[in-house]
Amino acid sequence: MPTYLSPGVFVEEVSSGSKPIEGVGTSVAAFVGLTPKADARPNEPVAVNNWSEFVRIFAPEAKVGNPLANAVYAFFLNGGTRCWIVNTGDNGPISGRGRGLDTLAVIDEVAMFAAPGKTDVASYEALLSAAELLGDRVAILDGPERVENVEQLTRVATEAPPPAAEEGAPPPRSRGTAPPPRDAGRARKSKYGAYYVPWTRMRDPFDPDQLVSVPPSGAVMGICARTDAERGVHKAPANATVRGALGLTQMISKAEQEILNPAGVNCLRMFVRDGVLLWGARTLDDGEWKYLNVRRLFNMIEESIARGTSWVVFEPNDRPLWKAIRRDIGAFLTLIWRQGALMGATPQEAFFVKCDEETNPPEVIDAGQVVTLVGLAPVKPAEFVIFRIGQSASGATIESV
Repeated sequence: MPTYLSPGVFVEEVSSGSKPIEGVGTSVAAFVGLTPKADARPNEPVAVNNWSEFVRIFAPEAKVGNPLANAVYAFFLNGGTRCWIVNTGDNGPISGRGRGLDTLAVIDEVAMFAAPGKTDVASYEALLSAAELLGDRVAILDGPERVENVEQLTRVATEAPPPAAEEGAPPPRSRGTAPPPRDAGRARKSKYGAYYVPWTRMRDPFDPDQLVSVPPSGAVMGICARTDAERGVHKAPANATVRGALGLTQMISKAEQEILNPAGVNCLRMFVRDGVLLWGARTLDDGEWKYLNVRRLFNMIEESIARGTSWVVFEPNDRPLWKAIRRDIGAFLTLIWRQGALMGATPQEAFFVKCDEETNPPEVIDAGQVVTLVGLAPVKPAEFVIFRIGQSASGATIESV
């Protein structure tokens, strides 16, 4: 408190106490892999805000595209506005100490990432492990360009064991040899990953006269960014046109998708009137986190609360602090509810925030902790729309469920 020693009028600025929580961004993507210019800023995360900037830095003399460049082009074409590029260089791994995916760990704004065209088990594992470790972003994985039988994609892919050496034969060389073939299949179960097939056919951005096969991850992340801007992160990034796609490397029928969808394999489908649509929004998890929009919504809320409540650290751990935490988080979640991201006719039905004597008994306070319980009721996509049609004596009736 200031000290007043002489008579007069004094004006003091007093904090209102409220510290609004702002939602973090959800549309920034990252790409890891080989760029057309292999020696362009290797293993250094570089922010790119448009296609021209990517070309200037990573493909100044390119005549044809490659999987990463084509995916970046599809990202911007489908609504993406900002991404990070990590060039792994010739034959460089997509992860490792100080390389590839590891360099993105310090980039907080990244909400999703991919390694375009990487469909091997080691790459799947690296992408999913990175997403799970950080917990604030999702991995978008590409399936194979095409498969002989779609049922292969319902099984988790595994590396084939190396051939057994004959007795007395020298051990096989580990360098310069191709990796053993793998069983075709999808990536393993994970609530932080989503898997897409097949690849699209589009014009090469460097040579428009040529049609090329493009891994879907770039277009998917662009559609995520577009959906976030138009509807919000709670809207499933599906039933959306894949801009620039002239066809697919493999046509998937409704019957085939009925096999793939329960296995967490999202499909790009060709429809007569609509062209190529993104027709799936599941993660690689079959439990409560099976929808990609729910996963991304929770990522956004968790990160926003973590950043917006950093002022709490080292504050006196007592009732006034608990009340302030409930107030700030409650105001933020009320805004999220008003945007249509949470279910319920009232905020009380949509979420709860509990921070009181029950969640913070003396032993918790003595440990230097303040514990808050937050419960949310997220909206989930209407994945199956059913109309039950019945007939009565007076005529037909339609009931929507």
